[in-house]
Amino acid sequence: MEESSSQYRTKQEDFWANEFGDEYSDRNAGELWIASNTALFAKILSRTRSVYSLIEFGANTGLNLIAIRRLLPDVELSAIEINEKAVAQLKQIDKINVYPMSVLDFEPETTRDLVLTKGVLIHIDPEMLPKVYEKLYSASNRYICIAEYYNPAPIEVNYRGHKGFLFKRDFAGEMLDRYDDLKLVDYGFAYHRDYNFQQDDLTWFLLEKTH
Repeated sequence: MEESSSQYRTKQEDFWANEFGDEYSDRNAGELWIASNTALFAKILSRTRSVYSLIEFGANTGLNLIAIRRLLPDVELSAIEINEKAVAQLKQIDKINVYPMSVLDFEPETTRDLVLTKGVLIHIDPEMLPKVYEKLYSASNRYICIAEYYNPAPIEVNYRGHKGFLFKRDFAGEMLDRYDDLKLVDYGFAYHRDYNFQQDDLTWFLLEKTH
């Protein structure tokens, strides 16, 4: 793990907390993204039951949560987000509990029916993944949804000219191996050339605690 000279423990946290994270929020905005997310989460949530509370690790400006609330109007929403600019936008969403911090610093004080990551684990320092897996697991009382770039073996990918900031692997498989009471409920792929509801070639996995 490479140390950061900032308040954060990893260079990946520092990267997303500052200018690059601001630029990401500006790029990924608008109703088209919300429409695509609504279509995606309609598929995922159709495989769940009794989801009344949800927390997203790395929520950015809340486009996933806005889409989910359109599908589950009464769901209690919470969000963890490291970037201050994104946090400011998250706080404009009605009835949302925001944790303005790194996911590495988050300590679940209660459990939620569904815990979500979407395009977040790929940007975590690989050495810190076991810690994040434990937080995802501990924060859930039933479901965990992982929507990330999939690869059968861990690989690093150049990310917009930067090295050390994007990693593909079988995140869901690693969690299934780590926790005996997790089972795979469903999985799917979202393609960037979908005619109506584009996503960034992500693979989603819905896991459930069995006891």
